[in-house]
Amino acid sequence: MTAAIRQYLVITGNYWAFTLTDGALRMLVVLHFHQLGYSPLEIALLFIFYEFFGVVTNLVGGYLGARMGLNRTMNIGLFLQIAALAMLAVPAAMLTVPWVMAAQAISGIAKDLNKMSAKSGIKLLVPDEQQGTLYKWVAILTGSKNTLKGVGFFLGGVLLMAAGFQGAVVIMAVALSVVWLASLFLLGQDLGKSKAKPKFREILSKSRAINVLSAARMFLFGARDVWFVVALPVYLHTVFGWDFWKVGGFMATWVIGYGFIQTLAPRITGNMDGKQPAVLWAMLLALIPAAIAIGLTVGWTPQVVVIGGLMLFGVLFAINSSLHSYLIVSYARGDGVSLDVGFYYMSNAAGRLLGTILSGWVYQAYGLQACLWISAGLVAAAAILSMFLPEKRPVPAT
Repeated sequence: MTAAIRQYLVITGNYWAFTLTDGALRMLVVLHFHQLGYSPLEIALLFIFYEFFGVVTNLVGGYLGARMGLNRTMNIGLFLQIAALAMLAVPAAMLTVPWVMAAQAISGIAKDLNKMSAKSGIKLLVPDEQQGTLYKWVAILTGSKNTLKGVGFFLGGVLLMAAGFQGAVVIMAVALSVVWLASLFLLGQDLGKSKAKPKFREILSKSRAINVLSAARMFLFGARDVWFVVALPVYLHTVFGWDFWKVGGFMATWVIGYGFIQTLAPRITGNMDGKQPAVLWAMLLALIPAAIAIGLTVGWTPQVVVIGGLMLFGVLFAINSSLHSYLIVSYARGDGVSLDVGFYYMSNAAGRLLGTILSGWVYQAYGLQACLWISAGLVAAAAILSMFLPEKRPVPAT
């Protein structure tokens, strides 16, 4: 086993462990506070700091990764997630909205430090001329992460039923502490540390390709979260009458399948040169939420329309997401890669923030159909932006 593969496995293992707790915590918070009587908008507000600090973390985290090394930023992310879980292990009377929002803010910082470090690290392990290998490695990391996030959704529902909210977060904090201690010794030193000592002003990308791709990513993930984060779980529970086990299990199954499709994206999309794949797959995706909304409006069976449409949306969204994840790593510079990747995932976090706020507010005010129409519009915006990507993949600077 080569040193590069060993480091890839350590990075992936860290990312997997973190993702399990991240997915479980998301489902725990949604279901627990819905159970306590919080409205969809109030639940969405609990995640505002999680998403907002994700925006800030990606912007600043890329700079820190280039200055400090990606091993340090990844391990800091793991530690902060442990701290966030510990904050939520307090007695129920202390779980006020400001306290939960503060814990979610720390978790958001942790998540994006971890993700930025993982995605940037892969760039440094694959030679620039091996773009096919890079695409496959990124697809495997991204797809497996989302599969495990789905497992985390299911895990969150199970832990909530079996151990209660406080017991669940304690179990996850202890398990993640073991991973963090192992990572301190196994992850390569100074991975991704820039030789040029970048200035803070360099956190904003100067690359047209990365700026365009980042804007498209923002709309793409806003389109997913506007109906997936709050609106869909609450809809399944209140309209379909599903219990928490069924909601958590279904959401988990969806994300697991979505992650599996991401790992297959290189086989599906084929030739990666130019902007055509990004435009085509985004245009196809935009049709799905619009079709679901139309089906609900004309009175088709909601269970068939929502569940069937969600499956198809998951397949197409997975391909779009994996394609974008490859393109940013490919476009990024070799030295100081985390600066470009951090800027890109800052836009990703901004899209999630936009989608999360809209998911609670629009669903509460106008219902699921309105969320779906907004989703279709946001994906269409991503497709239009993708038309301005370079025709050929630029050769990254070294």
